[in-house]
Amino acid sequence: MGMKTVKQMIDEKSQELLFVSPDETVFVALKLMEKFDIGALVVQESHKLVGIFSERDYARKVILLGKSSKDTLVSEIMTNKVMYVKPENTVEECMALMTKKRVRHLPVVEFDRTVGVISIGDIVKEMMSEQKFIIDQLEQYIRG
Repeated sequence: MGMKTVKQMIDEKSQELLFVSPDETVFVALKLMEKFDIGALVVQESHKLVGIFSERDYARKVILLGKSSKDTLVSEIMTNKVMYVKPENTVEECMALMTKKRVRHLPVVEFDRTVGVISIGDIVKEMMSEQKFIIDQLEQYIRG
């Protein structure tokens, strides 16, 4: 059966791509994240990926530095060196990259456009599903 591709995973998620402008305030970004119960947002300018803004960015670069989320722009604290994957990458490749680079969210980029985001939660869910499938197959084989 083999591991799924990133494209298959984002097709199944069916959640529209949520993003924020680098000129938006951190407060607005946090409200959007809270509304959709997500831990990170893609930062886009003119449909181009320019960064990623995560709860980790907020905790380390706003709270700990005593800044205000209403006075700080996303561009000031976003991570602008963004690792991303392509739709043809596999779940295993995403997991390896996330583990190595210690990131929890990977934008999916195709032809210079962001088409989705894969989270560590998506990866774990997919791996559990794959393991369940294998266990079911083995149980059927044993039963004959």
